[in-house]
Amino acid sequence: MLPNFVSRRELLRRSGTGLGALGLAGLLSDEGLLSRADAATEAAAPDTSLPLSPKQPHFPARAKHVVHLFMNGGPSQVDTFDPKPMLDKYHGQPLPVQNLRTERKTGHAMKSPFAFKKYGQSGIEVSDLFARTAAHIDDMCIIRSMQAEVPNHEPSLMMMNCGNGRIAVPSMGAWVTYGLGTENQNLPGFIAMCPGGYPIMSTRNWRSAFLPGAYQGTYVNTQIKDPAKTRQLIANLGPENANLTEQRKQLDLLRQLNLMHQVPRAEDARLEARIQNFELAYRMQTDAAEAFDVTKETKTIQQAYGETTQGRQLLIARRLIERGVRFVQVWSGAGQPWDNHDNIATAHKKLADEWDPAIATFLADLKQRGLFDETLVLWGGEFGRTPVAEFPALSGRDHNHYGFTCWLAGGGVKGGTVYGATDEFGFRAVEKPVPVHDLHATMLHLLGFDHERLTYRYAGRDFRLTDVHGHVLRDILA
Repeated sequence: MLPNFVSRRELLRRSGTGLGALGLAGLLSDEGLLSRADAATEAAAPDTSLPLSPKQPHFPARAKHVVHLFMNGGPSQVDTFDPKPMLDKYHGQPLPVQNLRTERKTGHAMKSPFAFKKYGQSGIEVSDLFARTAAHIDDMCIIRSMQAEVPNHEPSLMMMNCGNGRIAVPSMGAWVTYGLGTENQNLPGFIAMCPGGYPIMSTRNWRSAFLPGAYQGTYVNTQIKDPAKTRQLIANLGPENANLTEQRKQLDLLRQLNLMHQVPRAEDARLEARIQNFELAYRMQTDAAEAFDVTKETKTIQQAYGETTQGRQLLIARRLIERGVRFVQVWSGAGQPWDNHDNIATAHKKLADEWDPAIATFLADLKQRGLFDETLVLWGGEFGRTPVAEFPALSGRDHNHYGFTCWLAGGGVKGGTVYGATDEFGFRAVEKPVPVHDLHATMLHLLGFDHERLTYRYAGRDFRLTDVHGHVLRDILA
């Protein structure tokens, strides 16, 4: 006797070919095995409630959303937010101290081709690359003593995004959505926008790893400008030749078959993640098109953000957090745009010309809409750049993980502050060094989490974003 439900393969195995065909027809009918299996699957399958439903953190949070402005490739701290007059003195000469070991051979000191000046009541110095962003300096905390582990892109990207440069662990966006869920069930909780393709390390930058797949970042190619082309904007969002009604019928059938398949495999979370991804993709087909359509904004707002890729990305970022998306990453572009080993004067300026006005507008827009205090904005790359030029020309800078800069704004951060310092040349963090784990611990604290308690048990141990490290930077909390 057949059980109340069987897989199609099992049904055909137990039956003759003709009877198998009849059984398959019954399985796909409203009155066949599928309908008789409903009660069994509902009773035996794991809980299928939405994994991204909003959750409460450990304690009252200052921030509800994170927007990570990722300058992938590594912007130069001594050309942006960490002025070093001693480089002017030694320009074209060897440093009076031995150069630290970096990825490539470096030579003599190279002064910044950009001018610095003081901004705001705090008088923090910023280069003219980010003069418009600097108008918000009294709301920003500049961390000048960041440290990574190695001067290579791949492990440093993994460290900044996932807290570990060696093993496959979840990204910080996945951890945040795992801990908090999200406020809009029709959009992903974690979105990674990168125009033109993937950065170095591809989708591993926003992976969920051993966390359920619902917490993985959704990649969006923001080079696609037409909101009508949502299926190009977000890959595999839906079939090309089916309307929503037809898709709903297909998904209902697929869900029932998946649940039947899941019953004897309750310990495997991958199928549940697949079910939830199908459902989210269905719901997104209407909400995503609207969220990414910047033409819905007033002409004044569109003009303020500008026609650039970064302006459009940041306008979309504001629209996403306004609609309850929990974690938004905004990448500079495919590959590693800020990796300027030569001609840094032109290359950095070209990148900053797009980012600077867009960031300034974004911060002002958040304030105007009452979103600034509940949104944590993080700016930076995977590491910085050397104060000495690559050998032999005085043109570009090598990777520098010994000391670099990032900044935070909004979401409970103490504005108008500088935390930590590098040496007189900008090579090494010498005052209040900040490992990436400390940055992550502080971010989680602002979101209401004790970073040591936000854990997930896998392979016999409790994992966390900060691994066995991390201290909250309490001096930068408002």
